[in-house]
Amino acid sequence: MSYPKDIGIVDCMLGVPEGESRSDWYDTFKPLLKDEQSREAFKMPAQYMFKDIPDTGKTDDFVAWTVDQMDRFNIQKALIGWNENDTSRRAKEKYGDRFFFDLPCNPNNGMEEVRRIKRIHAEVGLSAISVFPAGTNPQVPINHKHMFPLYVCAVELDLPILLNVGIPGPRVPMETQKVEHLDEICWFFPDLKIVMRHGAEPWQDLAVKLMLKWPNLYYSTSAFAPKHYPKAIIDYANTRGADKIIYAGYFPMGLSLDRIFSDMENVPFKDHVWPKFLRENATNLFKLGD
Repeated sequence: MSYPKDIGIVDCMLGVPEGESRSDWYDTFKPLLKDEQSREAFKMPAQYMFKDIPDTGKTDDFVAWTVDQMDRFNIQKALIGWNENDTSRRAKEKYGDRFFFDLPCNPNNGMEEVRRIKRIHAEVGLSAISVFPAGTNPQVPINHKHMFPLYVCAVELDLPILLNVGIPGPRVPMETQKVEHLDEICWFFPDLKIVMRHGAEPWQDLAVKLMLKWPNLYYSTSAFAPKHYPKAIIDYANTRGADKIIYAGYFPMGLSLDRIFSDMENVPFKDHVWPKFLRENATNLFKLGD
């Protein structure tokens, strides 16, 4: 069955452009990039992996522009990163029914970061926090002690944490994002809800084994065109993992919505998986209501 177009989709990774320049999306870890192409030529740090990165053009209101793009594909709600700037504030004030927010975090900041999470959650009402382990500077592995204050904070606030796993797209070392690191964290924090981001490749089979083992571990399809969803993930969703696999795109960072949803037609999910994948799993995990 092709994906049903009458479902109001929840996209668990979407961005609101800040303007024509994309460099501010990765300024925090740009010092980690050593090769000249990544530092000087790329619009985004994993550009070699993506064809036809969307051109967001020019507009006076990128928030409204983003909502218009969502409407074209029946995306009812989207998870976007909260930045303490005018764009995030306008997204919440003008379209609070369309956006929910995760807070990108830096585990190197210790308790200062915990206090920041709690402050912003009180002000905004966060739905999640997130960490890009290979993109922190210095890099911090998923199971490193610097991550533990963030895990404790997420449990206390009952917020899922989104973690990039697998070989990172940017040309930085991969050690911090090995999927095996999740085993210890799921064991030590049984109340912590963890969502894997960005594929888990080449350890997708291990990701499935860990989801079978740990009830608090989930997987989102961010940064992958549906054509390239790992077979192990599709098979898992169609069997025992229908409640664990969550749709996330990568627009406009690397993929266009046209590309994503033209590919989606050919994903071989079973009928009962589609509503869970496109909407219900995210609604339940992020407590979005009906």
